[in-house]
Amino acid sequence: MDEYFPALSLEEDGPPFETAALMGDANALWLEIGFGAGEHLVWQAKEHPSTAFVGVEPFLTGVAKCVTAVAAADLKNIKLCAGDARRLLARFPAACVERVFILHPDPWPKWRHAKRRLIQTDFLTELARVMQPGGILRLGTDWPDYSVWALHHILKHPSFTWCDERAADWQVRRDDWPFTRYARKAEKQGRRDVHLTFQRAANG
Repeated sequence: MDEYFPALSLEEDGPPFETAALMGDANALWLEIGFGAGEHLVWQAKEHPSTAFVGVEPFLTGVAKCVTAVAAADLKNIKLCAGDARRLLARFPAACVERVFILHPDPWPKWRHAKRRLIQTDFLTELARVMQPGGILRLGTDWPDYSVWALHHILKHPSFTWCDERAADWQVRRDDWPFTRYARKAEKQGRRDVHLTFQRAANG
């Protein structure tokens, strides 16, 4: 962390970013919120070297594991924020993000804690602000209640449309959606991932 993280780090608070500060010479900007140990984020960055990636994760243990993987692969197209995605998004320019990944967000399974879930109307409005029209949002969860919650909130939001057309679209993992440790843990415990894909509407 001392050696590599400072060069990768984005602070969650501060003045608005310029798009060039996030993207550099990249062709696109992709964002992963809650990257865990970074397995998915690092895989995507390797597969898409011309794309800039920003990963946000509040837990330092996960950030440290991701930094280790980034350093080992000598990746130059990743920036990391050890903090709250909602605060970081406030610094993003409008319509700068082409793709967003939210994989295995904290389900807050007790109903009295549901207000702490990431997927809320205000958060979706801010996410829509920073996404390009036509941009893609991918959401993965192994908690059935959370998938219902997410669908309810996202489908009623005017800025997003659901791309999945048949059961196989959300039941079957895509080739470019690699396993993470959370997904493997859920599978061992008998829970199946749900893979939901949404598009940022051109209007709304």
